[in-house]
Parts: sequence; structure tokens; C-alpha cells
Amino acid sequence: MEGVIAVSLPIIISLASFVMIVFLRRYENAEKMKMIEMGFNPKDMVEPPKKKGLMLKFALIAGGVGVGLLVGNFLDQYTGINDDVAYFSMCLIFGGIGLYIADQVMQKRLKEAEEAEKNAQNEESKSTSTPLTHHKD
Repeated sequence: MEGVIAVSLPIIISLASFVMIVFLRRYENAEKMKMIEMGFNPKDMVEPPKKKGLMLKFALIAGGVGVGLLVGNFLDQYTGINDDVAYFSMCLIFGGIGLYIADQVMQKRLKEAEEAEKNAQNEESKSTSTPLTHHKD
């Protein structure tokens, strides 16, 4: 019985993923067709901004979980802590630390971008506000 489940589970998950993707595309297409029928141009619609830093978050979470597994292994081997507790707790702790670091890095980047934009606006306003004077000798 376990062999049947072990073989059928990946097949079922793959089929379910394929069906989900097909239906998402189908509904997206139906939405665009409805917009065209109503007189809207789908290309004029504003798309939601893409999430910046998603790869940074993923990388730091993966790194944190990896370090958590390593620390959990050390705890399992060299202490009397239960192996399940050691692995899961360290993965969650270091994964959370990775998320926190990703959030701090993104906040720093946003702050730097805002400051750069402010400086650019100040430079632009200074260059347009200074009148040109002609000196006659």
C-alpha cells in the first residue's frame, strides 16, 4: 500500500499543478476578453508593482535554514537534545534570522533610494531656480 502511495503522490501533485496553471491562464484570458468587450485596453491597465527583494529573502531564508540544519546536527550529535527538536527549532530560528536580515537590507536599500531621489530633486530645483544673470563690462 505504501508503495502505491509513494508512486502516485508525485503524479497527483504534478497533475494538480498543471491543472492549476491551465485554469489560472484560462481565467486571466477570460478577464482580458471581458475588458476588451467593455471597451478597455488590457495593456493600459496598471500592473501591480513587482516585489523587490524576493530573491534576497529566499536566499537568506535558505541560508538560514541551512545553518539551522548544521547547528541542529551539532546539537543532535554532541548534546542530549532530541533530534526532532534540534533540527526544527534551529531551522525556524535561523530561517527567522535570515528573514530579519533580508528585511533590514531591503529597508536600507529603500532609504538609500529615497535619499537619492530627494537629492536628485533638490539638485534639479537648484538648477532651475538660479536665474542667469548677464554682466556687462
